[in-house]
Amino acid sequence: MSPMPTTEPVRADSPAASALATILEARSHDIGGLTVGRVLPAIAHRMVGPFIFFDHMGPAVLPAGSGLDVRPHPHIGLATVTYLFEGEIIHRDSLGSQQAIRPGDINWMTAGAGIVHSERTGPEQRARGSRLHGLQLWVALPAQHEETAPHFQHHAAETLPTLEHAGAEVRLLAGEAYGRRAPVTTFSPLFYADVSLLAGTEFPVTDEYSERAAYVVQGDVACARERAGPGRMLLFAAGAAVALRTTHGARLVLIGGEPVGERHIYWNFVASSRERIEQAKRDWREGRFPKIPGDDLEFIPLPEST
Repeated sequence: MSPMPTTEPVRADSPAASALATILEARSHDIGGLTVGRVLPAIAHRMVGPFIFFDHMGPAVLPAGSGLDVRPHPHIGLATVTYLFEGEIIHRDSLGSQQAIRPGDINWMTAGAGIVHSERTGPEQRARGSRLHGLQLWVALPAQHEETAPHFQHHAAETLPTLEHAGAEVRLLAGEAYGRRAPVTTFSPLFYADVSLLAGTEFPVTDEYSERAAYVVQGDVACARERAGPGRMLLFAAGAAVALRTTHGARLVLIGGEPVGERHIYWNFVASSRERIEQAKRDWREGRFPKIPGDDLEFIPLPEST
């Protein structure tokens, strides 16, 4: 596993102490030729509600003739969630799904008992060059749903609920918050929202969930006297009333939900037992996972260590 993000504990005597639990910094990591900022898991704080993984991709320029090539690889015990601000990714999986992911869409793949997928730049984008900017998160499934049958959901941008409030525009990507519910089927209480703030806006973070965080994509926000710019995640104290302010404008995402319990993580596998992780490792090493129709000539080998 790559080095974990560093943390910055909030001083106990700080005015922000009642609202902030800690601040996480994104750490550079390479995936398929693209450098990402990895925020979760962190040593001091592994999960936010059921969210166990958080990567910020780009913004990156992919020159003509090159592109993203994340070869076929397996998952168990989680759902992958891909959301783009710019660019396009072609998703393929072992269920036979083939889907272009474009800005504003939500792409939700439930691995459950086991699935294989790939993420690549399409031929047209690869030929002319493109930009790529987005987020990929993993959601750990509750123990009773870890072995659910894998399935795939894709919801176009125009199907996702939005609301405007006092200088803020909110698009709800998953779960329920601010009186709206997203169409994505989930297995535990959670929310995931894309929020754009105009200059001078103060915006309240929903208090419906025990664990909540805000990640700054662009611009900067303040919570009490603490400020955060791009690549920083603010984790909020349980039950605290939280308001985020921006002087010049900002774009951020909010995540949160209820904890699902401790999880083991190895490479692309998430499970509530070490034994299940070991079984998945053997299954991938010995070729027992299903293949991806149309993308079955390559694969990522099981790493010796992570």
